[in-house]
Amino acid sequence: MWLLVLEAVGALALLALIVWWTMFSGRKGGELKPAAETPATSDAPEPPR
Repeated sequence: MWLLVLEAVGALALLALIVWWTMFSGRKGGELKPAAETPATSDAPEPPR
């Protein structure tokens, strides 16, 4: 019985490690700025009015 509990605790610890690794090993500068803060640039000409 204790072996099953130990295995379950080990599996949960491994899952927590994987989640922590994927959350905090991302970009060096943090998250990207939202698109609303960056100016929109386009190479397409404006449509005629």
